[in-house]
Amino acid sequence: MLFIPDADQLSDIFAHATAPAFLLGAVAGFISILLSRLGNILERIRSLNEIQAEDEARHKLRSDLPRLVRRAEFLSSATYLALCAGICTTLLLATSFASAFLRLRHEYGAGLLFFVAVLLLGASLYRFAQEIRMGTSEADHFR
Repeated sequence: MLFIPDADQLSDIFAHATAPAFLLGAVAGFISILLSRLGNILERIRSLNEIQAEDEARHKLRSDLPRLVRRAEFLSSATYLALCAGICTTLLLATSFASAFLRLRHEYGAGLLFFVAVLLLGASLYRFAQEIRMGTSEADHFR
């Protein structure tokens, strides 16, 4: 059969898939961290929204809501970018395997997909850094 690769070709396929597979695992772990932080911030927003206007002692805590919403937006954006990086990496793996089975050259396309995936992951990390900076600022500890 022409479409079935031999053992050497399969070995090359798996060797080339190692870096994207590790990147995909790292992206999955990173998304888990982002969603965990986002869940905590959303829970904090919910608890602040439940404070009644009559509760004068705690009502001032609601002034933190706009900042928490902005942090949630940063995390949401970072999660979306990380998911896009994961999709791009998955496409890279699928393209690599398909082109190997069809005996097509895929180096330039694979390189481009890997580059885009790394750029998306970098953008996601930047948004995460913005959220971290905002979350650890002095404004968060004045209460």
